[in-house]
Amino acid sequence: MECRQLAEDGRIVGLITAGYHGSMKLANLRALIAAVEEGSLRAAGRRLRLSQPALTKMIQELERELSSNLLSRSRTGVFPTAQGTVLYERAVAAERELAHAVDQIRQFSGEMAGELIVGAVPLALMLLIPETVRTFGRAFPQIQLRIMEELYIAQLNRLRKGEVDIALGPLPEDLTPGEFEIQSLMPIAMVIVVRKGNPLAKARRLADLAKAPWVYTGATADSGYARILYERNGMRPPPTGAIVNSTLGLLAIIANGDCVGLLPRQIAVHPLASQSLDLVTVAEGPLNLVLGALARSDVALKPSVRHFLAHLHRAAHQLTERRNSGFASES
Repeated sequence: MECRQLAEDGRIVGLITAGYHGSMKLANLRALIAAVEEGSLRAAGRRLRLSQPALTKMIQELERELSSNLLSRSRTGVFPTAQGTVLYERAVAAERELAHAVDQIRQFSGEMAGELIVGAVPLALMLLIPETVRTFGRAFPQIQLRIMEELYIAQLNRLRKGEVDIALGPLPEDLTPGEFEIQSLMPIAMVIVVRKGNPLAKARRLADLAKAPWVYTGATADSGYARILYERNGMRPPPTGAIVNSTLGLLAIIANGDCVGLLPRQIAVHPLASQSLDLVTVAEGPLNLVLGALARSDVALKPSVRHFLAHLHRAAHQLTERRNSGFASES
């Protein structure tokens, strides 16, 4: 989608496609967004503090301009037509990009305000986010932080769409060069876990677990860490017992069944997890990954993004120093 020009009268020019030569008011697009998301013209009007007739008129202006019906009415409310869905998705993206631009311009002018959205895997939430939020929030109290917990594959999709500013998680190996600003933060080890008392806890090689059902995290088994672990060691991936999209789901399935899975060591040994799980130590060792931060290259210079990344690095450095000190004292 292109948003070629922002006019001072609040219109977005060239919003739909390169062949569209009209103009439409941002307020009308926001009326459509509210109607689609609320599923009701009355609720959309309340959200925008408009009367229902005024909101209906704004959507009708869009429909006349595009010569298309954008909403279908039913007894229970409204829902978008195929044409309405296209415009809704483009309008949401356009509004998001406008918000990014406004924040960036204000921050370049010295006004450190606006919103910063961070997507993070549970390990990053547990280890890095608390300290980062503490120091960053103290330095930039007018930046509103939104932290979203999600698997990394979903975060990458959100990052590509501009729905998050920064994504935190294990760095993928197949990223397109130049697509993202990539910063490594700290190494992580993904260890094998089974439920407490599972005989598979006595396994000593990956081959001993090759026929056991594994829990894969991601959209499909093709993106699971179990597949990476086995392929790195020259073996065929193990069978899929379940596919989950959350760490909580993975914990529940493993702790209450016969599946095998991978967890970051820091989570696996946490008291809340270790009371239900056993670690499996195999000769091949854990799956070693790098916890990192990704930002879209086109917004990497946004001051709030740059400052948040700096605070992340500081938190990761302090954590690594403490861990190294603990290892030194133990030895």
